[in-house]
Amino acid sequence: MMNIKMQIKLLIDGGDMKPGPAIAQQLGPIGINMGQVISKVNEATKEFKGMKVPVNLEINEKTKEFTVQTSSPPTSELIKKELNLEKGTSAHKIQKVGNASIEDIIKITKIKYSDMLEKEFKTAVKSVLGTCASIGILVENQNSNELIRKIESGRFEEEIKNKSIETKPEKRKVLDDYFAELKKEQETKLAEEKKAAEEAEAKAAEEEGKKPEAEKVVEEEKKSEEEKK
Repeated sequence: MMNIKMQIKLLIDGGDMKPGPAIAQQLGPIGINMGQVISKVNEATKEFKGMKVPVNLEINEKTKEFTVQTSSPPTSELIKKELNLEKGTSAHKIQKVGNASIEDIIKITKIKYSDMLEKEFKTAVKSVLGTCASIGILVENQNSNELIRKIESGRFEEEIKNKSIETKPEKRKVLDDYFAELKKEQETKLAEEKKAAEEAEAKAAEEEGKKPEAEKVVEEEKKSEEEKK
Protein backbone atom coordinates (compact mmCIF):
# COMPACT_ATOMS: atom_id res chain seq x y z
CA MET A 1 0.00 0.00 0.00
CA MET A 2 1.38 3.40 -0.95
CA ASN A 3 2.47 5.61 1.91
CA ILE A 4 0.36 8.76 1.72
CA LYS A 5 2.03 10.49 4.65
CA MET A 6 4.92 12.91 4.38
CA GLN A 7 6.97 14.71 7.00
CA ILE A 8 8.39 18.20 6.96
CA LYS A 9 10.94 19.21 9.60
CA LEU A 10 11.22 22.88 10.55
CA LEU A 11 13.15 25.06 12.98
CA ILE A 12 11.01 28.09 13.76
CA ASP A 13 10.86 31.03 16.17
CA GLY A 14 8.56 29.93 18.96
CA GLY A 15 5.06 31.37 18.52
CA ASP A 16 6.20 33.45 15.56
CA MET A 17 6.28 31.28 12.45
CA LYS A 18 5.79 33.33 9.31
CA PRO A 19 5.00 32.37 5.69
CA GLY A 20 8.04 31.96 3.47
CA PRO A 21 9.06 30.51 0.11
CA ALA A 22 10.70 27.39 1.56
CA ILE A 23 7.57 26.13 3.32
CA ALA A 24 5.31 27.36 0.50
CA GLN A 25 7.20 25.21 -2.01
CA GLN A 26 6.58 22.13 0.15
CA LEU A 27 2.94 22.76 1.10
CA GLY A 28 1.68 24.40 -2.11
CA PRO A 29 1.91 21.39 -4.46
CA ILE A 30 -0.09 19.17 -2.10
CA GLY A 31 -2.79 21.74 -1.42
CA ILE A 32 -2.22 22.32 2.32
CA ASN A 33 -3.51 25.61 3.70
CA MET A 34 -0.41 27.48 4.88
CA GLY A 35 -2.42 29.81 7.11
CA GLN A 36 -3.80 26.87 9.07
CA VAL A 37 -0.35 25.34 9.43
CA ILE A 38 1.17 28.59 10.70
CA SER A 39 -1.70 29.11 13.13
CA LYS A 40 -1.37 25.62 14.63
CA VAL A 41 2.43 25.74 14.79
CA ASN A 42 2.36 29.12 16.55
CA GLU A 43 -0.23 27.85 19.03
CA ALA A 44 1.88 24.75 19.76
CA THR A 45 5.08 26.76 20.29
CA LYS A 46 3.80 29.93 21.98
CA GLU A 47 5.35 28.96 25.34
CA PHE A 48 8.78 29.12 23.71
CA LYS A 49 8.51 32.65 22.34
CA GLY A 50 11.93 34.10 21.56
CA MET A 51 13.56 30.68 21.12
CA LYS A 52 14.25 28.38 18.20
CA VAL A 53 11.93 25.37 18.31
CA PRO A 54 12.17 22.13 16.29
CA VAL A 55 8.83 21.28 14.66
CA ASN A 56 7.75 18.20 12.70
CA LEU A 57 4.71 18.35 10.39
CA GLU A 58 3.14 15.02 9.51
CA ILE A 59 0.84 15.42 6.51
CA ASN A 60 -1.68 13.05 4.95
CA GLU A 61 -1.44 13.91 1.28
CA LYS A 62 -4.77 12.26 0.50
CA THR A 63 -6.97 13.85 3.18
CA LYS A 64 -4.88 17.05 3.53
CA GLU A 65 -4.93 16.60 7.31
CA PHE A 66 -1.78 17.33 9.30
CA THR A 67 -0.44 17.07 12.81
CA VAL A 68 2.11 19.30 14.54
CA GLN A 69 4.76 17.73 16.76
CA THR A 70 7.16 19.93 18.67
CA SER A 71 10.37 19.27 20.56
CA SER A 72 11.59 21.51 23.33
CA PRO A 73 14.31 24.04 22.40
CA PRO A 74 17.98 23.25 23.14
CA THR A 75 18.84 23.34 26.85
CA SER A 76 21.15 26.33 26.37
CA GLU A 77 18.29 28.29 24.80
CA LEU A 78 16.00 27.51 27.75
CA ILE A 79 18.67 28.59 30.23
CA LYS A 80 19.25 31.90 28.46
CA LYS A 81 15.51 32.50 28.23
CA GLU A 82 14.98 31.79 31.92
CA LEU A 83 17.76 34.22 32.93
CA ASN A 84 16.93 36.85 30.26
CA LEU A 85 20.33 36.48 28.59
CA GLU A 86 21.07 37.16 24.94
CA LYS A 87 24.00 34.75 24.88
CA GLY A 88 26.31 32.63 26.96
CA THR A 89 30.10 32.69 26.81
CA SER A 90 32.70 30.38 25.31
CA ALA A 91 35.20 31.63 27.93
CA HIS A 92 33.21 29.89 30.66
CA LYS A 93 36.26 29.12 32.81
CA ILE A 94 37.07 32.79 33.39
CA GLN A 95 33.79 34.57 32.71
CA LYS A 96 30.34 34.09 34.20
CA VAL A 97 27.26 35.62 32.58
CA GLY A 98 24.46 34.61 34.93
CA ASN A 99 23.47 33.13 38.29
CA ALA A 100 20.53 30.71 38.43
CA SER A 101 18.69 29.16 41.34
CA ILE A 102 18.29 25.41 41.67
CA GLU A 103 14.58 26.02 41.09
CA ASP A 104 15.40 27.57 37.69
CA ILE A 105 17.33 24.44 36.79
CA ILE A 106 14.51 22.15 37.92
CA LYS A 107 12.03 24.19 35.86
CA ILE A 108 14.19 23.85 32.73
CA THR A 109 14.66 20.13 33.40
CA LYS A 110 10.88 19.64 33.58
CA ILE A 111 10.50 21.29 30.17
CA LYS A 112 13.29 19.18 28.59
CA TYR A 113 12.74 15.91 30.43
CA SER A 114 10.51 14.18 27.87
CA ASP A 115 13.14 14.80 25.16
CA MET A 116 16.12 13.74 27.26
CA LEU A 117 17.82 10.35 27.36
CA GLU A 118 18.19 10.39 31.14
CA LYS A 119 15.66 8.11 32.87
CA GLU A 120 16.07 9.58 36.36
CA PHE A 121 14.96 13.18 36.95
CA LYS A 122 17.93 13.85 39.23
CA THR A 123 20.32 12.71 36.50
CA ALA A 124 18.53 15.03 34.07
CA VAL A 125 19.02 17.93 36.49
CA LYS A 126 22.76 17.21 36.53
CA SER A 127 22.77 17.20 32.72
CA VAL A 128 21.21 20.68 32.67
CA LEU A 129 23.81 21.83 35.19
CA GLY A 130 26.50 20.56 32.82
CA THR A 131 25.10 22.81 30.10
CA CYS A 132 25.12 25.73 32.54
CA ALA A 133 28.83 25.15 33.15
CA SER A 134 29.58 25.12 29.41
CA ILE A 135 28.00 28.54 28.79
CA GLY A 136 29.21 30.35 31.92
CA ILE A 137 26.21 30.13 34.25
CA LEU A 138 26.60 29.90 38.02
CA VAL A 139 23.93 28.09 40.03
CA GLU A 140 23.30 29.06 43.64
CA ASN A 141 26.46 31.26 43.53
CA GLN A 142 28.56 28.20 42.66
CA ASN A 143 30.32 26.71 39.69
CA SER A 144 27.80 24.36 38.09
CA ASN A 145 30.22 21.43 37.91
CA GLU A 146 30.93 21.75 41.63
CA LEU A 147 27.20 21.75 42.31
CA ILE A 148 26.81 18.49 40.37
CA ARG A 149 29.16 16.81 42.84
CA LYS A 150 27.22 18.24 45.79
CA ILE A 151 23.92 17.01 44.35
CA GLU A 152 25.45 13.54 44.05
CA SER A 153 26.13 13.81 47.80
CA GLY A 154 22.52 14.75 48.58
CA ARG A 155 22.43 18.55 48.23
CA PHE A 156 19.01 19.92 47.14
CA GLU A 157 17.51 16.43 47.47
CA GLU A 158 14.15 17.78 48.67
CA GLU A 159 13.85 20.43 45.94
CA ILE A 160 14.63 17.89 43.21
CA LYS A 161 12.31 15.26 44.66
CA ASN A 162 9.44 17.76 44.87
CA LYS A 163 10.36 19.31 41.51
CA SER A 164 10.26 22.79 43.04
CA ILE A 165 10.26 25.56 40.41
CA GLU A 166 9.45 28.72 42.39
CA THR A 167 12.36 30.89 43.53
CA LYS A 168 11.48 33.06 46.52
CA PRO A 169 12.01 36.82 45.95
CA GLU A 170 14.44 37.13 48.86
CA LYS A 171 16.52 34.26 47.48
CA ARG A 172 16.51 35.78 44.00
CA LYS A 173 17.77 39.07 45.45
CA VAL A 174 20.68 37.31 47.16
CA LEU A 175 21.63 35.58 43.90
CA ASP A 176 21.32 38.81 41.89
CA ASP A 177 23.37 40.81 44.42
CA TYR A 178 26.11 38.19 44.43
CA PHE A 179 26.31 38.19 40.65
CA ALA A 180 26.30 42.00 40.45
CA GLU A 181 29.45 42.06 42.62
CA LEU A 182 31.07 39.28 40.60
CA LYS A 183 30.30 41.11 37.37
CA LYS A 184 31.99 44.25 38.71
CA GLU A 185 35.08 42.21 39.62
CA GLN A 186 35.13 40.64 36.15
CA GLU A 187 34.85 44.04 34.44
CA THR A 188 37.58 45.52 36.65
CA LYS A 189 39.93 42.62 35.92
CA LEU A 190 39.20 42.86 32.20
CA ALA A 191 39.96 46.60 32.21
CA GLU A 192 43.23 46.01 34.09
CA GLU A 193 44.30 43.31 31.63
CA LYS A 194 43.48 45.57 28.68
CA LYS A 195 45.45 48.43 30.20
CA ALA A 196 48.45 46.18 30.90
CA ALA A 197 48.39 44.88 27.31
CA GLU A 198 48.26 48.42 25.92
CA GLU A 199 51.15 49.52 28.15
CA ALA A 200 53.21 46.50 27.09
CA GLU A 201 52.51 47.26 23.44
CA ALA A 202 53.48 50.91 23.90
CA LYS A 203 56.68 49.94 25.70
CA ALA A 204 57.60 47.49 22.93
CA ALA A 205 57.04 50.20 20.32
CA GLU A 206 59.17 52.61 22.35
CA GLU A 207 62.00 50.08 22.67
CA GLU A 208 61.81 49.44 18.93
CA GLY A 209 62.20 53.16 18.30
CA LYS A 210 65.32 53.33 20.48
CA LYS A 211 67.19 50.62 18.61
CA PRO A 212 70.27 51.78 16.64
CA GLU A 213 69.61 52.00 12.91
CA ALA A 214 72.29 49.40 12.16
CA GLU A 215 70.60 46.88 14.48
CA LYS A 216 67.27 47.46 12.77
CA VAL A 217 68.84 46.85 9.36
CA VAL A 218 70.33 43.56 10.55
CA GLU A 219 66.95 42.43 11.93
CA GLU A 220 65.21 43.33 8.68
CA GLU A 221 67.77 41.38 6.66
CA LYS A 222 67.44 38.39 8.97
CA LYS A 223 63.65 38.51 8.68
CA SER A 224 63.92 38.72 4.89
CA GLU A 225 66.19 35.70 4.75
CA GLU A 226 63.80 33.65 6.91
CA GLU A 227 60.87 34.55 4.64
CA LYS A 228 62.84 33.37 1.58
CA LYS A 229 63.33 29.99 3.23
